[in-house]
Parts: sequence; C-alpha cells; structure tokens
Amino acid sequence: MTGLMSPEQLEAALRDIGEERYHHKHPFQLELNSGGLNKAQIQAWALNRYYYQCRIPIKDAAILSRMENADLRREWRQRILDHDGISDDEGGLRRWIALTDGLGLDREMVESTDLVLPATKFAVEAYVLFVRERTLLEAIASSLTELFSPLAIGARVQGMLANYDFITAETLAYFEKRPPQATRDSNFALSYVKEHANTVERQQAVLNSLIFKCSVLWAQLDALYHAYVAPGHIPPGAFDPARDVS
Repeated sequence: MTGLMSPEQLEAALRDIGEERYHHKHPFQLELNSGGLNKAQIQAWALNRYYYQCRIPIKDAAILSRMENADLRREWRQRILDHDGISDDEGGLRRWIALTDGLGLDREMVESTDLVLPATKFAVEAYVLFVRERTLLEAIASSLTELFSPLAIGARVQGMLANYDFITAETLAYFEKRPPQATRDSNFALSYVKEHANTVERQQAVLNSLIFKCSVLWAQLDALYHAYVAPGHIPPGAFDPARDVS
C-alpha cells in the first residue's frame, strides 16, 4: 500500500485476496467437489473440519469478550448461537455431527477430537490465538472469509450430491443454513472494517488479517491432502480409515 484507500477500494482489495487465496481453489477442495475422493478421504475431511467448527464459538467468544459496545456484542453473539444453538439438539455443531454420523464415523471419536491431524490443530489454534492477541479490528477482519463461503458452499453441495452415492441432502444439512448466516455476518463485519480501517496502517492490518485467515483454511487442506491423498503420510495417532472405521 502506498496511500489511504477509500472504503470501496479497501473492499475491492479484500475481495481480490479472497479470489486469489480462499481455499475454494485448493486441490483437495476441487477433488471433493468433483468426485475425486473416496469415502475414507471424505471421512477424514469431515473429522478434521469438525475441529475447526468446534473452535468457531470459542473464537467468537474471545472476540465478544473484547467488545465494550453493547450493540456490537448483541450483533456478534448471534454467531455463537448459530453454532451452539440454544439446546444440545440444534445449532451448526450438531448439524456437523449429523454429517459425520452420516459418513459412518463414531460420534464419541469425532467429539473427542483425539484423532484430528496435528497440523489441523496447530492451524486452528493459531486462529484462536490471533483473535485473542491482535486488535479488535484485525480480529473482525479475519472473519471476512465469510464473504466467499456462500459460493464455495454452493459448489461443494452440488458437487458432493452429484458425485457421491453415500451423500444425501440430509447428510449435508449443515450447509443449508450457512450461506444466509455467512452473508449476514460478513456484511456486518465488512461494514465495520470499512468504517474503522481509516488509516494506512489499519487498512494494511485488515488486509494482512484476511490473508492470515485464508492461510489458516488453506493449511488445513494441505494437511488433509498430505495425509490422505498424496503422498499419504498419516501421522502417528491420527485418524486412519483402515483402523478407525468398522
């Protein structure tokens, strides 16, 4: 950056980052969408993605705890309700468990997260630490990957239903609610960022935050590809379809 951008220029720069770096272009994601994976590889994806899903409310609680404005807190806390629900039988986490159930994974094993890839845990925990330690503006900006998720979800659902006979619409129910939620949340976060990133330094920090978050998502798929596609090196103690699926 050489000078202060207008809010519209900042938004365009953020969208350019998403187009280049969001994980919709990762080889694992492309294989998932096109039917190039087997059931065991999709089980590994669902199991590891659960670790990310179950840390989202923790991440959002960390952001919420830093907000001194009640209106802002009321807006942000909806994200936690979306994932946790108001009871144990609803919410995004429960719908993700329905996905892993549908893929034949043991629920206790999934919820324990014991067999999640180490690299997945490192990437996700780095994200939680980021929102705890960086400025509130940077923490909010890191959520802007949600700008790009509705289109990615649409391609994922369409591809999985078309290409895998063991996948049903019920299995993928998690994704039904996410696009409108992500659109609502990203619209709010984008407005906040455009209003408060009012110096060159803040704008650069916002761009770097989105780059970091895209890297977190990309790194998770890197780990999956390395362990379960090529070269197929599953780390000791991680999920092994030959051992951990009856």
